[in-house]
Amino acid sequence: MKNLVALINKGLAVFTICLSAFLVFCVTWQVLSRYILSSPSTITDELARYLFMWVAMIGAAYTTGQHRHLAIDLLVMKLSGARKQFVSLFIQIAIIAFAGIVLVYGGSTLVSSTLESGQITPALGWQMGYIYLCLPISGLLMIMYALVDIFSLFQPGSANTELTDSH
Repeated sequence: MKNLVALINKGLAVFTICLSAFLVFCVTWQVLSRYILSSPSTITDELARYLFMWVAMIGAAYTTGQHRHLAIDLLVMKLSGARKQFVSLFIQIAIIAFAGIVLVYGGSTLVSSTLESGQITPALGWQMGYIYLCLPISGLLMIMYALVDIFSLFQPGSANTELTDSH
């Protein structure tokens, strides 16, 4: 299980870095073409917007898995033992609920309705539904990470401090 999670972590890190680098390239080209060549590129402008969505959503899933997301952990830091484990479990269940309802269900609904409507991007001519796939994908990744964290909470002999102390 740890090897699979490590492989997913590595894949997400590389994917997010590549998307970020391409995003920087698109924005740089947009600025150069607009101000130096006096001929702004509409394709890179639109592409940068969609890349930003993907970087933000996939990056959010990755940071959730790394326990580097924004968290107010004052209560968790003050607790110990079973209480700390209970609050940590509650937090992971809340993450699953949010990711499941908003990102997976809501995102999948958005993807399917957008694909059914045939909406395409103005400059690139891509199906908007595929652009919105970052929502359910990131939601599924967040749920996977939360389930791994829940599983680690109940491992016998585990101090369970890695999950809560790194928030």
